[in-house]
Amino acid sequence: MQTRRTSASAARTIAYFSMEVGLDPAVPTYSGGLGVLAGDTLRAAADLDVPLVGITLLYRCGYFRQHIDRDGIQRESVVEWSPQTVLEPTDAHVEVMIEGRAVAVRAWRYVLCGESGGEVPVYFLDTDVDGNEEYDRHLTDYLYGGDDRYRLCQEVLLGIGGVSMLAALGYDGIRTYHMNEGHSALLTLALLEGDADGPPRAHDRLSRIEHEAVQSRCVFTTHTPVPAGHDQFDDELVRAVLGEARAHTLQAAACLDGALNMTHLALVFSRFVNGVAMRHGQVSRDMFPEYPINSITNGVHAATWTSEPFRRLFDRNIPEWRRDNMYLRYAIGIPLDEIRAAHAEAKHALLDEVERRAGVRLSDEVLTLGFARRAATYKRADLLFHDPERLEAIVRSVGRLQVIYGGKAHPRDEGGKQLIRRVFEHARALEGIVDVVYLEDYEMALAQHLCAGVDVWLNNPQKPQEASGTSGMKAALNGVPSLSVLDGWWIEGRVEGITGWAVGESWRVGSDAGREALSLYDKLEHEVMTTYYRRPEAFDAIRRNSIALNGSFFNAQRMMQQYVENAYRDREPR
Repeated sequence: MQTRRTSASAARTIAYFSMEVGLDPAVPTYSGGLGVLAGDTLRAAADLDVPLVGITLLYRCGYFRQHIDRDGIQRESVVEWSPQTVLEPTDAHVEVMIEGRAVAVRAWRYVLCGESGGEVPVYFLDTDVDGNEEYDRHLTDYLYGGDDRYRLCQEVLLGIGGVSMLAALGYDGIRTYHMNEGHSALLTLALLEGDADGPPRAHDRLSRIEHEAVQSRCVFTTHTPVPAGHDQFDDELVRAVLGEARAHTLQAAACLDGALNMTHLALVFSRFVNGVAMRHGQVSRDMFPEYPINSITNGVHAATWTSEPFRRLFDRNIPEWRRDNMYLRYAIGIPLDEIRAAHAEAKHALLDEVERRAGVRLSDEVLTLGFARRAATYKRADLLFHDPERLEAIVRSVGRLQVIYGGKAHPRDEGGKQLIRRVFEHARALEGIVDVVYLEDYEMALAQHLCAGVDVWLNNPQKPQEASGTSGMKAALNGVPSLSVLDGWWIEGRVEGITGWAVGESWRVGSDAGREALSLYDKLEHEVMTTYYRRPEAFDAIRRNSIALNGSFFNAQRMMQQYVENAYRDREPR
């Protein structure tokens, strides 16, 4: 069924496709940074009244609920939520061919309202439709679940189904298709096929005109600096799921040669490609030297990630900050005692939340580090415990320390699960010396507390595997400086001793865990803790600088303005 075409839908010219989108804690259709970034991107588009529409999948079982026992062993359970209580059903239905079957797809809508009255509709595709086979009804149950077959079927739904659904909903003026990561790259096949009725037509070869017609409409953002992180599906599976005609077209485009690499497919058919930080752009160009890859550094949605105490502070001192985040530059004029009071309130709220969730009461007076992100081995959550004796000596010499952790390991990532267990082991070994709390089921609501309430945001990934990182940007909006390895966004955001501190001396060389741990301890002892306990006014000044210098730039409004100017503007194919 096709809905009535409205002037609102006709006015949309940009379609943003993302495998996961984090819009609301009540809509668990995200796993972590990629999805939350997508939500922030869409919110910024609404703030700036950019004519954009979002496409994603529904995930009736979400990602997963995380449960951690006293030994740090992670277990998972299904997320229970009711789409009908949060999302609006639409009348639009389309059919997508998967494994030779016609799979029915419907859409749910969520409308984001911006600070200046703009709106961005986001559509969630759902295959739990009467008449579908049992397997197909569950294709939109799990985010990043199942085997390769399940994942490829989902990517067909997102890319090909998403293009069909936009047409069914009346969005016939789309000029730009933005692929947030390679999961949606099959939309390029749908664009090649156009509006033709009947089964897909096999292309023996692609003319330059056909190639450029698709390329002129596509934009691609890559987030993954590690080759193994790019989705690939073997030839036999691609032919079984997509059919011979579409496989033939992929071959004609030189995108199917033993395997289908979704990043390569997106690169081939995009007029504009970008990494998500300066350094990540360089890494991506090294990985794909035959493609021109730009950089647009990520940002976070300021009004979403600023805590209530700082919202009130900014509303009082910088009334225009919500409409235009660049006004946060003027936080440099806010008195330090007001910065201090706002942070103290945010910290107290965090510690109340920790007590509610974990039954542990931490001290408002003790320097508190925050470390929360996906539990993956390269993020090195346990680097802080590299030399426990040195850490104990620092605490006894300078002052007390407490650390709050959060983050989920993918259910099939045994290395990530072991990392969580190691944090628990170190916490027990340091009991009475350093208070360590690991909060289970890290999600948006907890992130809002944690990023705002800690005193310092800790980040120590293995270089150069941090594409961007956005949690430190959220912290900066709340006057929380970072202590971070020079990778991702921190290469651009760090002004030593002014907005925070670097772990290690250079971003141009790979990681050495021993050296970086030594640097971490040196900075913690001689800079961070010494300033916090012995020069509190200087620490408050660093808080203020974090807002004025980093919060005013590393926000999603600036990021979206760069997309509008550099990616969405109509240009000739490269």
